Amino acid sequence: MLVWFLPLFLLFLMIGLPVFFGLLAAPGLLLWLNGQERDMALLYRNVYNGMDSFPLMAIPFFMLAGELMNRGGITYRLVEFSQAMMGHLRGGLAHVNVLSSMLFAGLSGSAVADTSALGSMLIPAMEREGYTRRFAAAITAASSVIGPIIPPSGIMIIYAYVMGESVAALFLAGIVPGILVGVGLMIAVKLMADRYGFPASRAKATWGERGHAGLKAFFPLMTPVIILGGILGGVFTPTEAAAVAAGYAILIGMFVLRTLRLSDLPDVMMRAAMTSAVVLLLVGAAMAFKTVVSLSHAPEHLAAFILSLSDNPLVLLFLINLLLFVVGMFLDAGPAIIILGPILGPIFVNLGIDPIHFAIIMSVNLTVGLATPPMGLVLFVASSVSGERVEAISKAILPFLLVEVIVIFLITFFPAISMTIPRLTGFAN
Repeated sequence: MLVWFLPLFLLFLMIGLPVFFGLLAAPGLLLWLNGQERDMALLYRNVYNGMDSFPLMAIPFFMLAGELMNRGGITYRLVEFSQAMMGHLRGGLAHVNVLSSMLFAGLSGSAVADTSALGSMLIPAMEREGYTRRFAAAITAASSVIGPIIPPSGIMIIYAYVMGESVAALFLAGIVPGILVGVGLMIAVKLMADRYGFPASRAKATWGERGHAGLKAFFPLMTPVIILGGILGGVFTPTEAAAVAAGYAILIGMFVLRTLRLSDLPDVMMRAAMTSAVVLLLVGAAMAFKTVVSLSHAPEHLAAFILSLSDNPLVLLFLINLLLFVVGMFLDAGPAIIILGPILGPIFVNLGIDPIHFAIIMSVNLTVGLATPPMGLVLFVASSVSGERVEAISKAILPFLLVEVIVIFLITFFPAISMTIPRLTGFAN
């Protein structure tokens, strides 16, 4: 009977029940009907146990660092630097949107923070330049998925926590795929700009102007260098690196740039706490849900079914990418990783796929799901920021989603894209 927990969970999602409650209600109801009251107690106790983890403390600290930098006006400096570098191109502001997302990814690691911070600034600016609001919202949502791919990444921290992998290895493996997504989106923007005559946003900046903009963005851009350098150098753990990033954000915001005031901190702390609470509650519920998955023996059944389809790892990777893409349409990346990672990961590792390679495939695919209709979270954030309907944004984002799907398959079938940097630095075999 417990095998019906997943269809019941999907039914709860379809009728509009929040993911957190659906993750607990579906298995809880089936355990109650099955007379397994002791397992019900275990289920709800594991909500707390799933959150009670030192590695997961990195998530609220990275959220706080992102909020501090956004409130301190650092987002504006990144956009100004991107403008100086790419604003003169046809479709300049669209290129600026993508480059700003790539730079912002190194600060927050959150697609939602990216959409909210950059969207509130760039969507109105793009509309004033003659872009349609739906196109501006679509490119903002599409580029925001770079946030959890380029380190630091909250999603990769969750994957490492669940699967026992190295956070540093996952961070390093995400660098090239994240850049590849950004370059792919820029190519798509260029093709569309040539076809539809998108405007340049400014005259070509001189090297002096670019240097000045670079100096203004220097301290924010040092954040990912400090994070990765400290982790790879063994100076601090990923969790400690997140705390250092938050402290660094306060330091440069209040004392170097002087754009952050003491009176701003309570609101910043509250916003970071609320965002972190949502993520950690989902993680806790998903870890409890995972308990019931193991009780139902669903992983063994699913593994047997997958292996019955083909014995070719490449064919299975293609099919799993399709499955993950569909899952990403309906389920947030964090819970999806916690539920499916322990099921799918061991299957593909036994087939000879490197665990870090599979982790990147899964993380990037489910991250793209954040911008995929009908339930992509960043679509709703972009809709809220722009005032455009989700349906209109969903149609406008399709060309960009095609680019991201192509990147997913490149990452899948050419492991060197994600594995070269971890191997060169000794974090992967």
